[in-house]
Amino acid sequence: MSTAAQPRSQADFLKGEPHRKHPGVINLKTLRLPEELQTAARSIIHRAQVAHLPERAVRLTNFLWSRKRAVEDTALRQKAVKERSVLYITDIDEEALEDRIKRKVLSELRRTTYHWTTMKYDEETGVVYMASRLAGGYAAVRRALNEIKKRDPTFAPQSLLDFGSGLGTVVWASHSCWADSLKEMVCVDSSGPMNILAEQLLKGDDDRAQPLIKHVYFRQFLPVSPKVQFDLVVAAFTLSELPNVKEREEAVLTLWRKTSSYLVLVENGTKEGHHILMEARDTLLKKQEKIIYDSRPASVFAPCPHELMCPKLALEPTVPCNFQQLYQPLPLPGHNERQIEKFSFLILTRSGPAETTGGVDWARLVAPVLRKTRHVHCRMCCPNGQLQHVVVTARKHMNQKFSFLFSCPLGLYMGQ
Repeated sequence: MSTAAQPRSQADFLKGEPHRKHPGVINLKTLRLPEELQTAARSIIHRAQVAHLPERAVRLTNFLWSRKRAVEDTALRQKAVKERSVLYITDIDEEALEDRIKRKVLSELRRTTYHWTTMKYDEETGVVYMASRLAGGYAAVRRALNEIKKRDPTFAPQSLLDFGSGLGTVVWASHSCWADSLKEMVCVDSSGPMNILAEQLLKGDDDRAQPLIKHVYFRQFLPVSPKVQFDLVVAAFTLSELPNVKEREEAVLTLWRKTSSYLVLVENGTKEGHHILMEARDTLLKKQEKIIYDSRPASVFAPCPHELMCPKLALEPTVPCNFQQLYQPLPLPGHNERQIEKFSFLILTRSGPAETTGGVDWARLVAPVLRKTRHVHCRMCCPNGQLQHVVVTARKHMNQKFSFLFSCPLGLYMGQ
């Protein structure tokens, strides 16, 4: 990408620079909610007086983390045919009736199939969501946006579209990165109660006060015109709330049409979250729309150093590509210790693929470093689309590099 400041070469880094200034480090230190946001959230939660809030917050967190995609009709039919064939083999009673087979098939499908339901947020559920997910969601989005801020320091977005905005964490995270340039922020969420809570947070839980962040507009539907674009478009923990692959595909294409520079997608760091993002990646890299309003094609900006199939999908068992961010939760009962937000993300750009710098191809660390006494194991995703296992020792790879890798964070860019 032409405007992005690419990391300097590994050789430059080894000329005496401190480890913390390694150009491939994108991670942030422990994140805390902006003070005004935290104060407003505590005020709203205290005023709501939700019964059994700590327990409900834990249950909601666990439910959202374990959420899966709805089973598609074709997959369900294939599963039914498979179960039916098994029953025909095992049921040797020639007098078995067709409806008996049917009942057995349905019973087995109910037992083994995930039952997806739409999440509906009223005011009380919204407060529970605030207590459980406000800080973690903010941490994931802020960390994902740091990819753009660190690697493309000239990017100064004036407009933002947040699809599935919920409590407005994307607005707060974007404002912390580009407060000076953002002039228009449109939040789209189908839940009226969630939009009200997001506005209350912006006003510090004081209806008579001016918003703490200006120029934020709430909508329940996306802007109609396909020609209206935004510099930055974000959908955080939203695609997983759509009922089927067709709706996810349509949503991703719509969001891309509305993207002028960057599209940022964030999901849970689970197999499901990773698969949803890979669906979106394939849609934007391979699908051709009938009517094209912006001829600039999609290119992967992060986290992948390539545009080939994700090599982690080929592993058995499948391992999700996810990242971690330390954060301080809301200071509520049982929420005092630092926590880790595990998330997956995908950033696409209209500016073209990034070029190598200094003759160095940059791979990405995609698993925590395995530390041994005199060596470390690094697992990297490389520009050729392959996973590479590298063993680094102090004797062979210089003490400075070894010392750095011994404590380097997941998600680091490394020169090959």
